[in-house]
Amino acid sequence: MKNKQKRKTLSWVANIGMAIVCLIALFPVIMLLISSLRPSSELMRTGISLAFDWSTLNIDNYNYIFTQAAGYWTWYTNSLVISAVTIVLSLFFSAMVGYALAVYDFKGRNLFFTFVVFILMVPFEILMLPLFQMMITASLVDSYLGVILPMVVAPIAVFFFRQYALGLPVQLMDAARIDGATEYGIYFKIMLPLMGPSLGAMAILQGLGSWNNFLWPLIVLRSNDMFTLPIGLATLLTPYGNNYDVLIAGSVMTIVPIIILFIFFQRYFVAGLTTGGVKG
Repeated sequence: MKNKQKRKTLSWVANIGMAIVCLIALFPVIMLLISSLRPSSELMRTGISLAFDWSTLNIDNYNYIFTQAAGYWTWYTNSLVISAVTIVLSLFFSAMVGYALAVYDFKGRNLFFTFVVFILMVPFEILMLPLFQMMITASLVDSYLGVILPMVVAPIAVFFFRQYALGLPVQLMDAARIDGATEYGIYFKIMLPLMGPSLGAMAILQGLGSWNNFLWPLIVLRSNDMFTLPIGLATLLTPYGNNYDVLIAGSVMTIVPIIILFIFFQRYFVAGLTTGGVKG
């Protein structure tokens, strides 16, 4: 009886502790949401804080975004297109490469995987100038492809899928070969569905990275109509005036696609990270 009461007490303490941690983690988001409802004059007077007149809260900033800020929705669409295409292509090619490195024994496999790990350790700032030169040569500057192509086969995604695929039952491959299945049929019909948790987890990580990517689109894109959301929001801050009210409201709207993506793949997220992280 004492042990049961002790476990119940510890459970309550753990729940209260996690609730406090969650509130601390959510506090910046709550402050961002409240600040998005404040007029520009209030933001300039008191900044992002709780010391303001609560009666001034309104949805004028969101009305402006939905009715007058035409450029904002162009940036939003650009980010959605780039992120969606990047997720699909990255999952398709990175999963295929990681799977091949895990289940096939071919000459140079370990060397190839060493290159993947090496590139993973190289900062992007070192690679961006050669990549930009490649985009110039291929005439892909100021285009969707110029932003997407360098991110299609991400080293972190290849490493992740390789680690996950090491735990796949290779006996299924042998049984499928006996039944006459091709290697592509084995991959797409049998092994890829088994990699569902890893695909869900990596979809969230790749989507988050692509959606928040600022440096590479800033280098490649030139025209205002091609800007992604992070670059477009940054243009609201100028030496001649700072539209903090619109900037904060626009930043709140950027959270929505990531929340939807996480809700859609949440059941795969934890399983994919834990399983893929311990295999091999």
